[in-house]
Amino acid sequence: MKSIIKSTRGLLLLVAASAVLLTLANSCSEVRHMSAEVAYRTEAQLGEGAIWHPDRGSLFWVDIEKRTLYEFMPEKKKCRSWQFDRKVTTVVPETDHTVIVALENSIVRFDLNTQQKQEITPVDTKGGRLRCNDGKCSPNGWLWVGTMSIDEKSNDATLYCVRPSGRIDAMIRGVTISNGIVWSRNNKYIYYNDTPTGKIRRYRYHQHSGDIIKNGIAVDISEGTGLPDGMTIDRNDNLWVAQWGGFGVYCYNAYTGELIAKVEVPAPNVTSCAFGGKNMDILYITTAREGLTPDELAAYPLSGCIFSCKPGAIGVSPNYFGQENK
Repeated sequence: MKSIIKSTRGLLLLVAASAVLLTLANSCSEVRHMSAEVAYRTEAQLGEGAIWHPDRGSLFWVDIEKRTLYEFMPEKKKCRSWQFDRKVTTVVPETDHTVIVALENSIVRFDLNTQQKQEITPVDTKGGRLRCNDGKCSPNGWLWVGTMSIDEKSNDATLYCVRPSGRIDAMIRGVTISNGIVWSRNNKYIYYNDTPTGKIRRYRYHQHSGDIIKNGIAVDISEGTGLPDGMTIDRNDNLWVAQWGGFGVYCYNAYTGELIAKVEVPAPNVTSCAFGGKNMDILYITTAREGLTPDELAAYPLSGCIFSCKPGAIGVSPNYFGQENK
């Protein structure tokens, strides 16, 4: 990610900190502010796809540009890694030793022990003009994964639903950069964003058929706070949104769109977030060095690190591929 930001990054980074503070001050006097700390020091070019694996007690994430899948083990403060021959864009758990990963043009089962790969389905990239991007599993164990336009301008991308059988269905067309998909606790709603729109949309969701119906805008991201990237949800159905160019993760009431809290991150380009830990009360956050000039990297040297924070909320355990409401 993202030339759409790169084209204005100089202006963005000059005014971002003051703009964010002004926006927050004007939007809600009771917005809580917290600070994230470095959980794992690294230099991810494009860290993304954070997700907790309860069976393994670890955080999986990817560096898209480095074509690498990582497993962060908090107790050891170390990462295992696996490199692929193509960009790896997101990951979801399947079993205690297998995960499902999205590569540029394919959905693949990956065995963490043997490193064997098994393709589940190819994904249409329209001759290389698109690639896979963010994705998560639904409560019934189907993978919802979207594509994005390589030029980050055209709206040829799609949000797909991939079933364990390999069946793949187009759910939302006309997308530019597919990102941040989560389900409400009662499994009746999906929240989803197409990054350049600056909006998080709500859809009614039928768990058994997978059908969705537009249900309006849940959150309209305030100007000057970046654009919505990865997203997670807590047990109270509050949305925690990583905002590219926004120096943090922003928490919104999914029903009113109101900003509730912000987790401050000392890096401009915040890319994804996920609750984890034994009690699902730790918010893990990925960041990126992509799009920053040498001067900007000098000003924000922790860009690319993994951060964490205990924001006083409890997350929802991730759904596993092929398993209903594990």
